[in-house]
Amino acid sequence: MSMNNSVTRFILHNLLPPNPQSFNVHFASSTPRRRFQTLAFSHVIDEKMVVVGGGAAGIYGAIRAKTLAPDLNVVVIEKGKPLAKVKVSGGGRCNVTNGHCADNLILADKYPRGSKEFRGSFFNVHGPNDTMSWFSEHGVKLKTEEDGRVFPVSDNSSTIVDCLLNEARRRGVILQTGKSVTTASNTADGKFMLKIEKRTIDYVEFVEADYLLIASGSSQQGYNLADQLGHSIIKPVPSLFTFKIDDKPLTELSGITFPKVKASLKLESLQKNIPELTQVGPMLVTHWGLSGPVVLRLSAWGARDLFSSDYKGTLLVDFLLDVHSEALKSLLSQHKKKFPKQKVVGSYPPELGLVKRFWKYLLNREGIDEDILWASISNNSLMSIATLLKQCSFIVKGKGQFKDEFVTAGGVPLSEISLKTMESRIKSRLYFAGEVLNVDGITGGFNFQNAWSGGYIAGTSIGKMAASSAPSSLKKQTI
Repeated sequence: MSMNNSVTRFILHNLLPPNPQSFNVHFASSTPRRRFQTLAFSHVIDEKMVVVGGGAAGIYGAIRAKTLAPDLNVVVIEKGKPLAKVKVSGGGRCNVTNGHCADNLILADKYPRGSKEFRGSFFNVHGPNDTMSWFSEHGVKLKTEEDGRVFPVSDNSSTIVDCLLNEARRRGVILQTGKSVTTASNTADGKFMLKIEKRTIDYVEFVEADYLLIASGSSQQGYNLADQLGHSIIKPVPSLFTFKIDDKPLTELSGITFPKVKASLKLESLQKNIPELTQVGPMLVTHWGLSGPVVLRLSAWGARDLFSSDYKGTLLVDFLLDVHSEALKSLLSQHKKKFPKQKVVGSYPPELGLVKRFWKYLLNREGIDEDILWASISNNSLMSIATLLKQCSFIVKGKGQFKDEFVTAGGVPLSEISLKTMESRIKSRLYFAGEVLNVDGITGGFNFQNAWSGGYIAGTSIGKMAASSAPSSLKKQTI
């Protein structure tokens, strides 16, 4: 028997009181450089809630549970930095939610995975208005921008991070970082035995919990725990990403934006009946291809089809959505008649709303001499430019990285939980919230709203149960 096992067995058989209600065992490696430590034993303790994941859903759920059940021991286990995604989201501003979706049916349609299920009571319990009210009541001033996105007035995500962490601290939520919950199982009395490890040292901790909330985002940790506790996992694939475009002259235009385009995506795949995807919205040229809300929405709705197509296909873009093809041709013809002696590269209809660099790109793409005069340009060339503006094709050769907003499609199926409580239909007192579920939204604050809503509902369910079941005479005793 190794020294590690010998010490562990000695503690379990000799130091623990008979039939302990619950206990914690901490031990380190038995190598010469490590020293065994017994940090705490509890003969009788209050009920404990363990939250796996210190992101938006986990922290929000922990605060809600502790608010309803002040005597509940709430511990959040986070392997990295708490609220890391909140910190970097929205370019460092944190798009808290969306303020233009008071109608829950419209709100539900913003979720490629979850749109059908969210048509029920999910957002009625805690929707965008409730989220905004919560932050406002806790001292965070918010603003709603023209497109509906809600940000702190400070334009600094630290405002949101500090608010959540301060409230968690004020409520007595315990936050432990640098640790991972690696295994979970049920005890004979229906509780959860969790194995917790530190990343940096050979250290293991066993914790028994009465309630378990898995809110670990797209981390493999959460999927593993869900699987260990009997849940199935829908294979996660990327969602909300940019497109790599095989067009070097285009990528040299990095930084150009288009306020409103219509983009349609045709995919290359061996699978049949993959529908053409279409979205409308702003688009941005990057140094690797195309981005912006319209592209990110396409990536979200087409996440699984894009994955099966190896992220290859053709993107068709209408740059002048509000201008009919015939009207566009007329504009170009009138400009030719009005400015016959001007060079094509330096003169074009202002109604097009195009920047000069992009107009030059169109001319080069059609093989039109930049220095040609408008009087010399053929009508066929004008028609080609009009067609290009209304249906410009780009070859998608892969997905780009968009780390600030990266989410996944996949996770625990919504059919395996109750959205009214966020409790597992397979294991009682097991809850899920956030991206660990097979839920993802488009850009605009919808992924965070899923986290706030799910965390709030789970925290409410746990808090109410703990408050109603815990005897007032139960006191913590420590050896």
